[in-house]
Amino acid sequence: MFAVLKTGGKQYKVASGDILRVEKVTGNAGETVQFNEILMVGGDKPVIGAPSVAGAAVQAEILEQGKGPKLIHYVKRRRKHSSQRKKGHRQQITVLRVTDILAKGGDKSGVAAAENGRGFIPAAADAPVAKKAAAKKPAAKKADAKPAAAKKPAAKKAAPAKAAAEKKPAAKKAAPKKAAAKKADDK
Repeated sequence: MFAVLKTGGKQYKVASGDILRVEKVTGNAGETVQFNEILMVGGDKPVIGAPSVAGAAVQAEILEQGKGPKLIHYVKRRRKHSSQRKKGHRQQITVLRVTDILAKGGDKSGVAAAENGRGFIPAAADAPVAKKAAAKKPAAKKADAKPAAAKKPAAKKAAPAKAAAEKKPAAKKAAPKKAAAKKADDK
């Protein structure tokens, strides 16, 4: 059985036991991570997702966190009097070993999900609780903002007087010419 998963903007065809080098996934060596964005599951009965297969998942064990090879970015601009620039970087990568491919029931496995290599997302049961808690906090901030707003108008009253004194007079508009209208009447 094989699967095609998407992470870090790239697609990988994997089978159980494969070792992958993908863009950084948050976690330490030895932890298990689950990829839920599965584009295709192959085997006896292949399933192609539109865009992803519902309930499918690939579980992998993190072997190593590290950096990839150094990439050199060299820019030379013609006609700019020898304008040159050389800079490089080493991409953050994670080495994974695929442990299991789940055609169904991936959402109920309880393993922390790594979505598109951006980091961990808590289990599906914990996600709604986190959203509700986040929704209550901004409401409390609004209540605190009202007493502060009551204090600020006194300070704002002095500021408009300065602003009025600093404003420049508006430019005068030119009077519309009536000569054009007289010519039309003459004809």
